[in-house]
Amino acid sequence: MSLYGGEMAKHFVVTGGAGFIGSNLTLELQKQHPDADITVIDDFRSAHFKNLETYKGDLIAMDVGEIDLNYYFDKKKIDVVFHLASITDTTEHDQLFQAHDNIEGWRNVLDTFAGSKTRIVYASSAATYGIATGINKPEQTPRPANIYAFTKVQLDNLARRWLRENSKQTIVGLRYFNVYGPREAHKGAAASMMYQLAQQMKKGQRPRIFKAGEQKRDFVYVADIVSMTVAAAAAKKSGIYNAGSGEPRSFNEVVENLNRVMGTKLAPDYIENPYPFYQPHTQADISATVEALKVKPRFSLEKGIDDYFKSGLLAA
Repeated sequence: MSLYGGEMAKHFVVTGGAGFIGSNLTLELQKQHPDADITVIDDFRSAHFKNLETYKGDLIAMDVGEIDLNYYFDKKKIDVVFHLASITDTTEHDQLFQAHDNIEGWRNVLDTFAGSKTRIVYASSAATYGIATGINKPEQTPRPANIYAFTKVQLDNLARRWLRENSKQTIVGLRYFNVYGPREAHKGAAASMMYQLAQQMKKGQRPRIFKAGEQKRDFVYVADIVSMTVAAAAAKKSGIYNAGSGEPRSFNEVVENLNRVMGTKLAPDYIENPYPFYQPHTQADISATVEALKVKPRFSLEKGIDDYFKSGLLAA
């Protein structure tokens, strides 16, 4: 989905634009709007230069929480800021580290573009729903189970407060669910289970999943996440929406499909789950997303794994 229909936006800013989702978004914006100015801001702590090998825009190599954004963007017309910069490792438990980077970076973005005509889209997370089972709806009370999820709740809180003071601007939050796809290899242990299981299977190892593999996740292919993120920039009003497939699938089904595309027959190696904050079931209610953003997921689990495999799922 192209921004504003046929109208050309002049300048996009993507924080975290060299990371997994950020690089996929940046390159899609470049494809859709070849004449637009695009500026990526990334400190490369959770990114890799190879993600942007074909990128033609500007890059500011700094921490978004420390940078003087006015120095770079004062008096410039910025059409949309996509704020994806974040510590993405949900097992990083240093509370000050997580809170400072995730919250203060967001505050810096909001303060800089307050009172302008700039639209802002930011990455929240399904982790805000906690470990409760069932269908997750944006209006339900957040139950963050770790510091990462807690910081994402604070992003949502700051966005709501900011809107009360800047009611003429548009800001859209997207609660990303379990995203997988190309350009995530650099994340290592923080990469999706799809990628990690495939790497194990590539070595001939049985894929390790928690007993008994029937935990279900809302796995969503990164191409669908990019489409939803682009669509959010053209939303008619502000809001917080789920960004998922809406179809939870089990880890056993993931292994089954990886065996299918890789031509292997490796049975799962079931292990104990050591994480007290682990989400046993995630499922996005995307009805409000479809209605407000006019976009639907295009990739089932099978189609997503097929496309990922063709794009280099097994690349190191």
